[in-house]
Amino acid sequence: MQRVELHPDAAAVRDWTERLTLPGLFDVHTHFLPPRVFAKVRAQFDLAGPAIGRPWPLRYRDTDVRLAEILGEFGVRHFSALPYAHKAEMAEFLNDWAADFASRTPGALHCGTFFPEPGAAAYVSERIASGLELFKVHVQVGAFHVTDPLLDDAWGVVAEAGTPVVLHAGSGPVPNAYTGPGPVAELLRRHPRLQLVIAHMGAPEYREFLELAETYERVRLDTTMAFTDFFDEMGGVFPADLLPRLEALGEKVLLGSDFPNIPYPYAHQLESLERLGLGEEWLRAVCWENGTRLFGR
Repeated sequence: MQRVELHPDAAAVRDWTERLTLPGLFDVHTHFLPPRVFAKVRAQFDLAGPAIGRPWPLRYRDTDVRLAEILGEFGVRHFSALPYAHKAEMAEFLNDWAADFASRTPGALHCGTFFPEPGAAAYVSERIASGLELFKVHVQVGAFHVTDPLLDDAWGVVAEAGTPVVLHAGSGPVPNAYTGPGPVAELLRRHPRLQLVIAHMGAPEYREFLELAETYERVRLDTTMAFTDFFDEMGGVFPADLLPRLEALGEKVLLGSDFPNIPYPYAHQLESLERLGLGEEWLRAVCWENGTRLFGR
């Protein structure tokens, strides 16, 4: 039977999108994972463990099929899966699942990941050749340096292909030995053509990561959770003096939400962007135009 009732949060998102005369939303930072892996991720949020750092009540819980439907009801026309490996010999399992997810899910980008391990460059090359559109690398969870020698050839392949990578390297929500802008700056010195999308605006090292986006032609930022009340409460307030520079970045800022792993309604991310006061043209670019331009959709 066809579902007729929209998710209760859908009206607020659709009203916001229609007011800005957008054809939809392009969300570059959403998460879909194999069910058993997703269950373990949700358990970490429920426990508010050391990698989370605070209570984090998840608002959206369901099967991957229903969660994708909810994004459709919100008017999100393009979105990501962003699997990320936290140990060796896991990346290709996630890549297989994500490829299948993209093939059966309208609007989903074909995503994948890689990990510092022998053979990483080979499977990265094969995945790109198969049509992969976006990688995710999460150094905080994976506990590795972006400059690990086992990754150098893989980064070279990615840079040459121009495939975007959503990179979580900022020290939020909990720093560890692998986070921060320093290693990313070194990575870009080695591979200046990398097409990186810095997750969460690089929080809390907003200034340093914004400077990397200003310096390197292919470095971008995503808005994921930045500017929301929840992030501000965690000490992640974006410096007001950086707002003119953020506006000037233009096409280098992409909408990200972290759906479904968020503790507030989806519309709050959009409202948080609007209250920055950077104007409707900037909002339309961030929420739709920049994503369609980057991915050719």
